[in-house]
Amino acid sequence: MKIAAHILWIGLLTILTQVGGVAWLIAALSKGRKIMVFLLIYAAMVFAVPQIAENYGREPLPCFASEEIPLRAQSPMYCLLFRNYVTPELAELTIALAKDMDAVYPGTITQYLDAGLPFGQMPLLPHLSHRDGRKLDLAYFYEDAEGVYLAAKTRSPVGYWAFEAPSAGARQPCTPKFPTLRWDMAWLQPILPDRPLETARTRAMVRWLLTDGHAMGVTRMFMEPHLVDSLDVSANIMRFQGCRAARHDDHIHIEISE
Repeated sequence: MKIAAHILWIGLLTILTQVGGVAWLIAALSKGRKIMVFLLIYAAMVFAVPQIAENYGREPLPCFASEEIPLRAQSPMYCLLFRNYVTPELAELTIALAKDMDAVYPGTITQYLDAGLPFGQMPLLPHLSHRDGRKLDLAYFYEDAEGVYLAAKTRSPVGYWAFEAPSAGARQPCTPKFPTLRWDMAWLQPILPDRPLETARTRAMVRWLLTDGHAMGVTRMFMEPHLVDSLDVSANIMRFQGCRAARHDDHIHIEISE
């Protein structure tokens, strides 16, 4: 049973973080307190993996925002799970986006969600892509009930699954087709904070990606059709992800060319 449990943890940590399974395997083979050994090895990896990943064409996006780079992970979880790795080109583009957003709307903090893993072509589950460091999910911007921008805040604690409900008569591309990741999660929506979409910043971010971002390599973006219409941001690189993929009215998915 102990061996099965260790195999389960190695598999789960590998799926979630790519490198965590190695830390658990070493801890499982050690003679010390296995949890303590695992935590020490994992902590060492947090500092060592960025240096190693650089040799494989990946680098981590900033975990925390600064005055120089107003970009951060929506949750420290994305950094702790090594899910914030991208190619240098995508890192440069995302940092440029964050700086331009702050220049136009001072005090704006751009937030990202899942990016990619440090090495190779391993899929970043549960996504259907995100395997090569050239894909990134960006959080929307939100405001309070009085229309004041909420810096570095989202409706969902992880950024995902806080869907923007389409208005009556809005474009509905399709109904989910089994098997599908296109969940509505209707049970969750009433629990989440009531924070309206901050449309000015969100529209500006999308338009930047469609212009400056496109010039820097953005080749495809996913957003729900009803948001494309309401934000008036249509372009050739704006696509619908399909009925079996997750909804994209809780985040923006971007891809850059190889």
